[in-house]
Amino acid sequence: MVIVAVAVSGLIIGALARLAVPGPDPMPWWQTILLGIAGSFVGALISAAVGFTDASEAGDAAGSLLVSVVGATLLLVLYRKFVQGRPITGPGSH
Repeated sequence: MVIVAVAVSGLIIGALARLAVPGPDPMPWWQTILLGIAGSFVGALISAAVGFTDASEAGDAAGSLLVSVVGATLLLVLYRKFVQGRPITGPGSH
């Protein structure tokens, strides 16, 4: 049951990150799930490093969702820039 919950939350977070970055993204659904899961980890690490949350405490749901989406968006921008080799905005992003 935990695996299903992580997959669903990863899909939601990854989809929100894909909506936040302009332009088409030919990423399959399973990569969107992995993007959301990895974005949750990156967001939590950034949040703990900056001091927004304590690493030993569980944050509220809205703050955790926001931080996770920011982390996933950051990963998506880096993926598009360095792996796909295309710009984030402009005519070359399509």
